[in-house]
Amino acid sequence: MFSPRKTQVANVVQVSSGNFLEMYDFTVFGYFASAIGEAFFPATDHFVSLISSLMTFGVGFLMRPIGALILGAYIDRYGRRAGLILTLALMSVGTFGLAFTPGFAVIGIAAPLIIVFSRLLQGFSAGVELGGVSVYLAELATPGHKGFYVSWQSASQQAAVMFTALLGVVLGAILPVQAMEQWGWRIPFLIGCLIIPVLFLLRRCLPETEAFRVRKHRPSANEVWRTLIRNWGLVLIGVMMVTMTTVSFYLITAYTPTFAKHELRLAPMTYLTVTLCVGLSNFIWLPVMGALSDRIGRIPILASATVVTLLTAYPAMLWLTAAPSFTRLLIVELWLSFLYASYNGAMVVALTEIMPEEVRTTSFSLAYSLANALFGGFTPAICESLIKATGNQAMPGLWMSTAAAIGLIATLLIIRREKGGEREPAAPLIGRAKNSARP
Repeated sequence: MFSPRKTQVANVVQVSSGNFLEMYDFTVFGYFASAIGEAFFPATDHFVSLISSLMTFGVGFLMRPIGALILGAYIDRYGRRAGLILTLALMSVGTFGLAFTPGFAVIGIAAPLIIVFSRLLQGFSAGVELGGVSVYLAELATPGHKGFYVSWQSASQQAAVMFTALLGVVLGAILPVQAMEQWGWRIPFLIGCLIIPVLFLLRRCLPETEAFRVRKHRPSANEVWRTLIRNWGLVLIGVMMVTMTTVSFYLITAYTPTFAKHELRLAPMTYLTVTLCVGLSNFIWLPVMGALSDRIGRIPILASATVVTLLTAYPAMLWLTAAPSFTRLLIVELWLSFLYASYNGAMVVALTEIMPEEVRTTSFSLAYSLANALFGGFTPAICESLIKATGNQAMPGLWMSTAAAIGLIATLLIIRREKGGEREPAAPLIGRAKNSARP
């Protein structure tokens, strides 16, 4: 018989497992964007091939808002467990497509079309994956520890980042560069296919949350969408909050290998090792900052993280690009990692708290997916385009600072809503949380 604490830990691992696969697939695509571009989008100009690959990485995010509306309504009506199993099934189909599709040289135009479709399907399922996991963890959390529990949604993503980077380091040590470019990049996708059956077994054992079981009214899709329209202001604030998270995350993870390889001219082992360290840093800081937000409230962390990012991201990138090296890349990436994790550790739980309870999954997922579709998913392509247009290699830092400014405005809007008494949130976001005492 499992103790309550062991059962809680098992539930956190089970619900976060699919989140691992979602981020694993996205990260692998980002790490090997150059090789994928050559395989499926060949062109005489390497930049055209690379940007086509990066745009394909981003196009999956365009499906996220649609997935949030359709799958989110399904989860809010039929339950957290059923929805999480469905999203994992859809995600798996996209993974198999990326792993087994022959290259352009073999099947011609069908190859890039299949790859784009696979990314669209992954984006559709991912549109509600983060929201479903975050809401499940928020409803599972013990009193006074909601921030800590919800932070494991993002921490599971960092496990995927670390695993992918480590896999890249191992493959880079074993295979020559030419082999990696030609076929070695498929190995991580094949490994993802092998992980899928294990994840299904884990999620099948998930219990439904008590908060959902006791709810008497299960809203229909039309009711969910009408509630979203009535609360469009909260969704907009949510989009602005998530912008800071999604831009900074994809900048320091998925875009780092491309940036270090094509702009800084560093060796693959260098930037994959740095990315591994970034994943570890995120994994450590996210639950720490989530727990801290349980103690002092969400707002102090949200405000300070955005202000510091606004002031330091661009200067840090200028320092890195002035004399690129492994040491400078590691220092800058770990600093940006700390800023990202500090903000995200408080942001995700805050987002679950400001959304209406009856449509919490849909509204959370819609805000998250819109931010990803508009800004985060295209961050690698935007950064690469900004550098090419300006000739300034530090432009990614300016893009991250812009996202921080948007996040700061969202934080100020939350403060204004609370002081104006427009809504009583599920937990206080200003100052010390009332539910921070240990149970």
